Amino acid sequence: MPQTKIRILMGRLGEGYKESSLKFAKALADAGCEVVYTELQDPEAIVRSAIQESVDVIGMTTLPGADIEVFQTISDVLKREKNDILVTAGGFLDEADIARLKAMGVKEFFPKGTSIKALFEWGQIHILPKAR
Repeated sequence: MPQTKIRILMGRLGEGYKESSLKFAKALADAGCEVVYTELQDPEAIVRSAIQESVDVIGMTTLPGADIEVFQTISDVLKREKNDILVTAGGFLDEADIARLKAMGVKEFFPKGTSIKALFEWGQIHILPKAR
């Protein structure tokens, strides 16, 4: 039977906002996604977990003070593992950093305040067809 739900490994880079991140993960699950939430911050561990969980996308929330260079390492590890899991990010970043993220291989950045509906619709277009 073909997969009909988007599987997402969700985590956060930076400190704080744990309750908000968990609420966000629950909202994605309520919208119809299968969510695997992780506290991992090490890029190698994030990718290993994503592969082990057979997710379609790694979605990382960037919090104030987050080291966005982690995304380059995540991208490098995915390439090394010959894995095409999509990587998205969202949260707090300025325009210059968003452009850098995309150059590192992040498929899309969702700024703070993006609705769950908008995220889910984006996933229906960009992730679900690939997952089938």
